Amino acid sequence: MNAYNHIIKFVPTLENSQEVRSLSKHTVTIKENSSTDFYKDLYTYINFLNSQGRDILLYSDRTFAPTQKGQLWAFEVKDIVTLFWRSGTLELEYQKQDNFTDELLEYWTLHIALPFFFTIEETYDFLHAGAVEIEGKPILFVAESFGGKSTMTDFFIKQGHVMISDDKVACYENDEIFFSVPSIPYHRPYRKMEDLGYFIENVAQKPKPIHAIYELDKVEADAQITISKLQGIEKFKSLRYSSEINLSFLKNKRFTFLSRLAQVVPVYRVTVPWDMDRLTEVHKAILEHNLS
Repeated sequence: MNAYNHIIKFVPTLENSQEVRSLSKHTVTIKENSSTDFYKDLYTYINFLNSQGRDILLYSDRTFAPTQKGQLWAFEVKDIVTLFWRSGTLELEYQKQDNFTDELLEYWTLHIALPFFFTIEETYDFLHAGAVEIEGKPILFVAESFGGKSTMTDFFIKQGHVMISDDKVACYENDEIFFSVPSIPYHRPYRKMEDLGYFIENVAQKPKPIHAIYELDKVEADAQITISKLQGIEKFKSLRYSSEINLSFLKNKRFTFLSRLAQVVPVYRVTVPWDMDRLTEVHKAILEHNLS
């Protein structure tokens, strides 16, 4: 399985094209296309309203369903850029819109469009999670909105843990083992819109089996730190709420993915006192839990 980890930057070539480069063998090529020929074949779309202040539209030349080889797709960030591709390829083309900049192209492609691309192409499924390694073993942090996921991921990175992803974790199953895939080497512990983040050198080098998933449960500042294993419907609900890029035409595949993930990977709930000064204690508790 090829990974899309360590996407560094867009690299101009002599043909005025650009590559989304990876330290793995997986490379997605992206180049500008000023022709409007793509648009005449597009007739169905989904509108994702107000993502970071932008309207996002997904188009296709066929009825929305699991993709077929050669199917045309377009991912549009209104007023910024539209990216096109044919299923079964690793080649994307883009057209500039009125407010286009190279920085916005980089942000929207790396953080948003590529996860959509890999989901539609059924290469990976994504969880809305932060992920780091403990002694070489991937662990994921999931939480409700503003539940501390970014803060926890950031704290672990600052303690020297290898980063896998700070927001969207690509996953796939092979021989009944679920792997996490290293993402782009940028980290955003803040919530500034349309910002690539700061570069992280200490990033995972290859996909590895997911060791555990921790659901962060925000509690009072003076509460006890506890870790409990989730079972049954509570476990599935935790994973379901952490599901990312939930396209309706792939709901059956997504349900199967989450059901299988729930069977294979342990999920724990860790209570996190809402006090930054106690993050060291939470870090220690999770370390001891993993190494015990």
